[in-house]
Amino acid sequence: MKPYILPVLLQILGILVIIAEIFIPSLGLLTVIALGLFCYSPYLVFTTISTTAGMVITGLDVTMIPVLIVLGMKILAKSPLALKQELSKQNGVVSQNQEFESYLHMKGKSVTDLRPAGIAEINSQRVDVVTDGEYIEADTPIIVTGVTGNRIIVEKNN
Repeated sequence: MKPYILPVLLQILGILVIIAEIFIPSLGLLTVIALGLFCYSPYLVFTTISTTAGMVITGLDVTMIPVLIVLGMKILAKSPLALKQELSKQNGVVSQNQEFESYLHMKGKSVTDLRPAGIAEINSQRVDVVTDGEYIEADTPIIVTGVTGNRIIVEKNN
């Protein structure tokens, strides 16, 4: 067998293992195997063929491996394995309860002490509410002053 066939096969196998690592999550195991193949191949070239051939193989590895990783990531982004759907308001996805907006300026009463978070009864429904930092005792009349995300902000109703 020619002395250059095994190092070339190890290089090709290393490339295939890198491609497999891109598509198969192995927690780095395939990366360690590919690294071992890419290190052993130049070692064989340096020891069996020549120093010049070893430098050529090492130079190719240094330039080719990053290019393969970048290309693999681009291929992965276009593959069926990638999540292509974005969650957005235009697609009908909302992150907050739409009915919370209707509570704005409604009156109710605190069920628990609000220090500053607690439970209130607004429109005959128990909801989680927060204050702007003030302490409100249980059974105190409140009014909704704001709705931010999933937070209903209340204060004492005088």
